[in-house]
Amino acid sequence: MKVSVIGTGYVGLVTGTCLAETGNDVLCIDINEEKVKQMQEGLVPIYEPHLDVLFQRNIKANRLSFSTSLKEGLEHGDIIFLALPTPEDEDGSADLSYVLGAAKDIGRLITDYKVIIDKSTVPVGTAEKVTEVISKETNVKFDVVSNPEFLREGFAVDDFLKPERIVIGSSSEKAIALMQKLYKPFVRSGNPVIVMDEKSAELTKYAANSFLATKITFMNEIANFCEKVGADVDKVRAGIGTDSRIGKRFLFPGIGYGGSCFPKDVKALYKSGKEVGYNFDILDSVIRVNETQKKILIPRIERYFNNDISGKTFAIWGLAFKPETDDIREAPALYIIEELLNRGAKIQVFDPEAMPNVERRFGDKIVYSLNKNEATKGADALIVCTEWSLFRTPDFEKLKANLKQSVIFDGRNLYDLEDMRKEGFYYSSIGRK
Repeated sequence: MKVSVIGTGYVGLVTGTCLAETGNDVLCIDINEEKVKQMQEGLVPIYEPHLDVLFQRNIKANRLSFSTSLKEGLEHGDIIFLALPTPEDEDGSADLSYVLGAAKDIGRLITDYKVIIDKSTVPVGTAEKVTEVISKETNVKFDVVSNPEFLREGFAVDDFLKPERIVIGSSSEKAIALMQKLYKPFVRSGNPVIVMDEKSAELTKYAANSFLATKITFMNEIANFCEKVGADVDKVRAGIGTDSRIGKRFLFPGIGYGGSCFPKDVKALYKSGKEVGYNFDILDSVIRVNETQKKILIPRIERYFNNDISGKTFAIWGLAFKPETDDIREAPALYIIEELLNRGAKIQVFDPEAMPNVERRFGDKIVYSLNKNEATKGADALIVCTEWSLFRTPDFEKLKANLKQSVIFDGRNLYDLEDMRKEGFYYSSIGRK
């Protein structure tokens, strides 16, 4: 099938590459000329495990190509994916300007029937808005489908190639048939393709992300309570995670959730409720608790250093909002860095993928290290913000030798409490003694 993908961020590039992998002829469109040039030369503009192999293979096979021309994209594809940003607006709502702007341009350029697919995470009613905007510009027939993505950064390629489910929101039999044909190679093992109306499909994505964010936040609240009463959150997590009604996933406490999806989507759903006179009390709490949780280590650090950290040096391991990505959007590490800098501290950081993105934000305000050991040299304490695998089994003797004091503030509970006691560290984690 001939497919065009408008937008080459995480969702767009993974979508285009994986669709090409199953034999489709895919053209990806982006307005950034330099980015398009790099992709044409075989350079992947984002870090996502396994994406580079598929990306280069399909370019060589002439199944994956790139352009800056929307007109070319419409001429090429029978199916047009909109994988455009929907950033958080000032009031917390989703900014649809990119999506609706593209819709207007499509209306001006469309010459024959197309299926226009909202792949971006969008509020309920967006398919109607896109339809209305295109219809104002043309009399050519088209269908708009809501087809939300369920891709986890760090696992996006696997999630696309082996989806747990595919959601298609449409009332058009023609569009539904085309979508089912497109996705048939990805559901050969029998995972469901769920067809529903457009509004329900749009809400499904927001509901899924908001529920997972709520689950994380609940465990963070339990962890904070554990510290008050002397319980161990790891034992509580094991105790409830074996209940099949609850499940083991998303029960790990820490310093809050971040990334491009959860913070934005929770706020957008909360705002959508306000717009129709409904108050999501749970989501209101989730938003507030998460903002506090991102900075929960700061008062602990201040207490340890007698409320004076000016001039102290802190090593930070992990900057991305989660491992296996270079994405720093809403990453808890950024909040911690800001708070420490505001208090006059010095900071030495290491992350295997995210440091270039952090450097664009903080410049020379912090020190960027070549490896995890270099980051700890001469530091007064180590702060763990992201649970990259390479941080899980450090050489503790070398770590003690590098640090001025044997102190670790662990926002991801990477280490065993008894091991830390034996190694002689002051060790502060989340929801444990």
